Amino acid sequence: DARVRGWFLLDSYLPTFFLTGAYLLCIWLGNKFMKDRPPFSLRAHLIVYNLGITLLSLYMLIELILATWEGGYNLQCQNLHSAGEADIRVAKVLWWYYFSKVIEFMDTIFFVLRKKSSQITFLHVYHHATMFNIWWCVLNWIPCGQSFFGPTLNSFIHVLMYSYYGLSVIPSMRKYLWWKKYLTQAQLIQFLLTIVHTLSAAVKPCGFPFGCLMFQSSYMATLVILFINFYIKTYRKAPSRTTIKETPVTTEIKNGFHKDYFAAANGFLDNKKAQ
Repeated sequence: DARVRGWFLLDSYLPTFFLTGAYLLCIWLGNKFMKDRPPFSLRAHLIVYNLGITLLSLYMLIELILATWEGGYNLQCQNLHSAGEADIRVAKVLWWYYFSKVIEFMDTIFFVLRKKSSQITFLHVYHHATMFNIWWCVLNWIPCGQSFFGPTLNSFIHVLMYSYYGLSVIPSMRKYLWWKKYLTQAQLIQFLLTIVHTLSAAVKPCGFPFGCLMFQSSYMATLVILFINFYIKTYRKAPSRTTIKETPVTTEIKNGFHKDYFAAANGFLDNKKAQ
């Protein structure tokens, strides 16, 4: 799209490609580097980082609403050229949305430095790496029009999500963060609404590229599948039958401890008499 020529990082795909490669390399090398080292706390860094992403997401949310309102955007289907200056305004916000995806690589880097390996899932890395690359394509070929809807919803979700992350770093606030489950549900609803909105332009076209609509719907479907899998594993997992039972009460004391303490300390419980 001639309207975005000369914009930072857009004229060549190479910077986006190499930044993605550097991101994946940092995960691999970072885990090796941290293997035998204690985790970093990074509390102050995380508070500042999450506050920054929250404010950026809030700016993008407000600006997208104002720009699309000014341009008289059609919610059902909006083409790439009919809104004039409002399309340029939308494209400028979407450039920040694209750029925010490289900033969000730091989510994973912080996980590596804090040794939160369980958080570095396939879903997490797939989502971060692909979004940055996909939005390079979006900004180059479809930087406005129908493309506005997903980022508007996602910016709203990110205001909630990064607020949650920032508050969770503060120990005294954790007891108030009961809404993590509902945040995941909101993310799923976001993806489903984006698919519906995208397909609405395919059912009743307005000149927006059909192939782009199909690609976006397919990509969103992969996120729905992965997030549902994550949700089931996280919130619907039945208690395991092999869960270790509570240590039975016993009156036998040895060196000031119950005899079962010594078995438990070695990683297992043995209710039988010690050999």
